[in-house]
Amino acid sequence: MSSSSSKTGGGGEVRASHMLIKHEGSRRKASWKDPEGRIIKSTTRENAVSQLKALRDDIVSGKATFEDIASRFSDCSSAKRGGDLGPFGRGQMQKPFEEATFALKIGGISDIVDTDSGVHIIKRTK
Repeated sequence: MSSSSSKTGGGGEVRASHMLIKHEGSRRKASWKDPEGRIIKSTTRENAVSQLKALRDDIVSGKATFEDIASRFSDCSSAKRGGDLGPFGRGQMQKPFEEATFALKIGGISDIVDTDSGVHIIKRTK
């Protein structure tokens, strides 16, 4: 078995965790937390962003861990894994998500990232 050296930065693979908050403009208005989409359909993008900013502040200030916040508040099923998406390369995620992740340093946490799925914060783990 050869050990593959991961070249992150330009190409290669990264690993990241994220937290997603869906809103009325999300392409799929349902989640594990809100199977009927009642909350999602009544959440504006602005409201989703302000929720996410407050949660990001708690993480950055050390009040909570990224994994704990993601497991409790993320609309993505990756919440079960503390937001972990596993490794991925270029072309596997929506473009804004991919660009934000590859731009982060390992351990870094993004600002708000908009995709068709909703609004995210991303933590690059590898």
